[in-house]
Amino acid sequence: GLGAAAEPSVSYQQLKDLKKADVLHIDVRERWEIDRFGKIPDSINIPLGELMEALQMDPTEFKERYNQKMPSKSDPVVFSCLAGTRSKQALGFAMSLGFS
Repeated sequence: GLGAAAEPSVSYQQLKDLKKADVLHIDVRERWEIDRFGKIPDSINIPLGELMEALQMDPTEFKERYNQKMPSKSDPVVFSCLAGTRSKQALGFAMSLGFS
């Protein structure tokens, strides 16, 4: 996982390499952005405004809503957005909930 001192940014190539492993990629853009700019393959879309609720859901509800197994607090998770601001907020939210 990313420690507090680790640089939380990854390059496009690093992300491609990570996605070959078992990493959950959460795209925190709004749904209209996904519609307009496209979905990143193998990512799940959880808009930033829903993220806190989503990460605290019952795993069964998470799976029903997002069609994906809910990450455990130790699972590797990558957040992305358009410019990086929202994904940094998402990382802060996840860490505040105990994700490593």
